[in-house]
Amino acid sequence: MIHNATIDQQVNHRSIRKFKDQQLTEEQLTTLYTVFQHTATSLFMQNATLLHITDETKRAKIRELCGQKYVGAQGDLFIFVVDLYRNQQIRQQLGKDDGRLHTTDIFFQGLDDTLLAWQNVANAVESMGLGYVPLGTINDHPLAMLDVLDLPKLTFPALGMQVGIPDQDPQLKPRLPLEFTTFENDYPRDFTVDNLKDYDQVVTTYYDLRDTNKRIDSFTKQITGEKLNTKAIDRDELPELLHKQELCLDWKLN
Repeated sequence: MIHNATIDQQVNHRSIRKFKDQQLTEEQLTTLYTVFQHTATSLFMQNATLLHITDETKRAKIRELCGQKYVGAQGDLFIFVVDLYRNQQIRQQLGKDDGRLHTTDIFFQGLDDTLLAWQNVANAVESMGLGYVPLGTINDHPLAMLDVLDLPKLTFPALGMQVGIPDQDPQLKPRLPLEFTTFENDYPRDFTVDNLKDYDQVVTTYYDLRDTNKRIDSFTKQITGEKLNTKAIDRDELPELLHKQELCLDWKLN
């Protein structure tokens, strides 16, 4: 395996959930904004927007919806938004209709743009000696979050990120071995759960030894546990949110 500063940083990534009580500097913010700006974009549509949440009332509401005490606490809170509204305004103000902006196809292009930008910013954060944690929880209660963020139609908050100066040094979480996740040309269909016994033991040991949020769960136990059990949760509102935002409305073309 090749080693350099960038690769070593990526393979040693740890999510940080405890930060020092210090905000990013203007120089650091400008750097992250510029990295966001220069991310690859599908068809040069530039369908992504970055929100830096500094209002304390709004941060507190987001923290409550996410159910995680570190969200919007120490450090800086960012929300990465799929943004088709801007291009809608360009079209409308120049005398065009919305075209394909409401389709699932264009939404996924915007989602690709937004997630690529998220990862670019994440890499930049760690390269500056800072830490971050992904915030998928911004969609745990999607309709309520939409009200808090007060986003226009044709936008969707895809992913959040809490950034700051690390105030912890967590263990490296063990990932699935490459033999289960990387293949050449064809996807194998001979997967056998018994082959995960060694990995299950590694994961169990990791949870047994970590210094916070202790639990002893093998990987297969997590996959067969509450996370994927059939039950109604607020995340099931995501299709309703997308339609409310006038996204993924392919039926309008019929």
